Amino acid sequence: PKSPFRHVRAPWGGLWLLLIIISHAAVASADEDYYKLLGISREASTKEIRQAFKKLALTMHPDKNPNDASAHEKFLKINRAYEVLKDEDLRKKYDKYGEKGLDEQQGGRYESWNYYRYDFGIYDDDLEIITLDRGDFDAAVNSGELWFINFYFPRCSHCHELAPTWREFAKDMDGIIRIGAVNCGDNSRLCRSKGVNSYPSLYVFRSGMNPEKFFGDRSKGGLTKFAMQFVKSRVTELWQGNIFSEIERAFVSRVGWLITFCADSGDCLEAQTRQKLSGMLDGLVNVGWTDCSTQAELCENFDVTSSTTAFFPPGSTLQQKGSVLYLKSLDAREIYAEVLKHLPDLESLTKDSFDNKLAHHRWLISFTFGQNTLATHEYKKLSVLLKEDHIQVGKVDCLTEPELCSSLYIQKPSIAVFKGLGVHNFEIHHGKDVLYNIVAFAKESVSAHVTTLRPENFPSHEKEPWLVDFFAPWCPPCRALLPELRKASIQLFGQMKFGTLDCTIHEGLCNMYNVHAYPTTVIFNKSSIHEYEGQHSADGILEFIQDLVSPVVVTLTPDTFQQLVKKRKSSETWMVDFYAPWCGPCQALLPEWRRMARMLNGMISAGSVDCQKHHGFCQGENVRAYPEIRLYPQNSNRGDQYQSYNGWHRDAHSLRTWAMGSLPRASVDLTPEDYRNKILGGTQHWVVDFYAPWCGPCQHFAPVFELLARMVKGKVRAGKVDCQAHYQTCQEAGIRAYPSVRFYPYLGSKKRDQEGEHINSRDANVIADILERRLQELSPWLQGKSSKFKPEGASVSLRSGGSRV
Repeated sequence: PKSPFRHVRAPWGGLWLLLIIISHAAVASADEDYYKLLGISREASTKEIRQAFKKLALTMHPDKNPNDASAHEKFLKINRAYEVLKDEDLRKKYDKYGEKGLDEQQGGRYESWNYYRYDFGIYDDDLEIITLDRGDFDAAVNSGELWFINFYFPRCSHCHELAPTWREFAKDMDGIIRIGAVNCGDNSRLCRSKGVNSYPSLYVFRSGMNPEKFFGDRSKGGLTKFAMQFVKSRVTELWQGNIFSEIERAFVSRVGWLITFCADSGDCLEAQTRQKLSGMLDGLVNVGWTDCSTQAELCENFDVTSSTTAFFPPGSTLQQKGSVLYLKSLDAREIYAEVLKHLPDLESLTKDSFDNKLAHHRWLISFTFGQNTLATHEYKKLSVLLKEDHIQVGKVDCLTEPELCSSLYIQKPSIAVFKGLGVHNFEIHHGKDVLYNIVAFAKESVSAHVTTLRPENFPSHEKEPWLVDFFAPWCPPCRALLPELRKASIQLFGQMKFGTLDCTIHEGLCNMYNVHAYPTTVIFNKSSIHEYEGQHSADGILEFIQDLVSPVVVTLTPDTFQQLVKKRKSSETWMVDFYAPWCGPCQALLPEWRRMARMLNGMISAGSVDCQKHHGFCQGENVRAYPEIRLYPQNSNRGDQYQSYNGWHRDAHSLRTWAMGSLPRASVDLTPEDYRNKILGGTQHWVVDFYAPWCGPCQHFAPVFELLARMVKGKVRAGKVDCQAHYQTCQEAGIRAYPSVRFYPYLGSKKRDQEGEHINSRDANVIADILERRLQELSPWLQGKSSKFKPEGASVSLRSGGSRV
């Protein structure tokens, strides 16, 4: 069948299309397979990619091969493969378009051999420490479990000094709390979003609680003392006066007891082991101990003659033979596994009971195929972990209920959440098969509005708009996108429906829509079909949908190009993307171009020309390669005058920076004399950017500050101080880091605080909001007169789809 959204026509003749296909085939055959270069599968996780690269780096690095003239080029190849595959968005582009969809610069620089040997992936080989990345961080900390996370940077000496202590601490805490680590070198966006600006930064996370930062002594004792104050599970000392009431109270709630009796002979569980078991079995089993040296009569009543550990399930008695489980092991994990096996199993559902049970209640169902592993026994903890969310837990054995599983297209062990809206409204879990990930999925899924699609409910002829994600469970970028779809579905509830289709099961349906790369996300809106190209984020999806409703990029034809661009007003600036639909880099540019257009909305107009459809026109404009990005400046004597973009990077921020360089500046440079006379002694409100020319974040912030200057023009003046040229001025202003943004309000007198008011943000919208609130506080008469700051000439708000520019 023909593809409804990828059909490519070549109006200038079949020969040209044939040349395109041949040239693309030639490029594709020349591409290196990044997965093969690193020796990994296409399903590899970020951690597996990092481990594989490190192994190769230690043997292939030029420092280790000084006599190999090709060592540098060989290492550049594996370094580029690593830099692309570790990044979810770049990996998606590579999987879809190959190297053609990437910038040339990824992987162009690398570190010394010593860096890869000693600084790279500090905790990747530690079993007790869970390395978290952007894709699984939220699931971990929102699971309800207690996490203590180390945010570190590979080059940070203090981070390396802490590493041995953190490992020992993790071993001691194993089972009590989750110990994690985040490499901020690979996850800078995640670390910034959590407010991490120094390393190492240690935080405790638990769902429903604000993160708690650790400021104490980084010794094992200091870390343990801090962490244990958040641990709710306790070990109870049992004696003659409380043991029977404690056991009876627990049995009424269907909770058992694990008791270790410590006598003069035999081995008694150590206090640390008891504490671990209390954490591991929290909510399922109470943990206690008895000192037989002081409770001799009690131990005798329990037939204890030497140190013994026993599990008492609810309702068990010493008189009932076999009802009490006596444990010989002293290892916490072995005891944990034995106790889980003897806990009541999940409620089994059959074809007959399935519809009634799931019709009006939320359920998490474990679909099994007869297997009983430690993982399936751990699912018994789900009832406790999901109790507050009113999610019941059950299981279906597909060996005994094949018809039921077949009707739901369940072909392997799976977890699914049914949302209380009938048996057809469910979502299958495709994340890690670990408890914290399953719990986070269940909590998200019942609140979200994403449905697992099948041929029976696929929205091919629906009146309402649908977003359908075609994916494969083995694909890491696909798995990373799923939680973002859930977030977007909540924000767009009532406006759009969301569904996912597993192309490994429904291959025919995916082929019908010409889907061969994953994830492919498509919006079906009656007869219109639009493919989503953008970042794996809820904000990206919302922005894309808003663009469909209210486009910020103008689709130009030869006629509209003549009217809007060449005959533009003297105050107008246009940026135009000349592209071809078959061109990989053009496809990769599309979401960045839309994002850039939103950033520049009201200052610079953005358009695009399809050079496949308007081939003759593009030839007449001397467009020879795709994509061709041109800027048509304001105040130009000739309408056809333009500047071509020749930068390495085609991301939204780089393009915005280049474009804004063509506009007249709205901010002013300040000398020390200006700072004294205008800022400290003037009669206007000022917002000031203190920066250093060599500072990377300052360069990134420069166009944002220029945007801010336009947003607040007429109410607050904007100035910049070069702290390299005017070091003394910045010292006097108390500047300790770059860039620093300070607000200097006019308070009705010439004397102002030299350090101003610090603004801890690099977002133009956020800063503008802060300034607006301050002006309203300072001048009550502005209430009712003050309107939202907008960029000069803008007629719409800078906010779009709930996301910030």
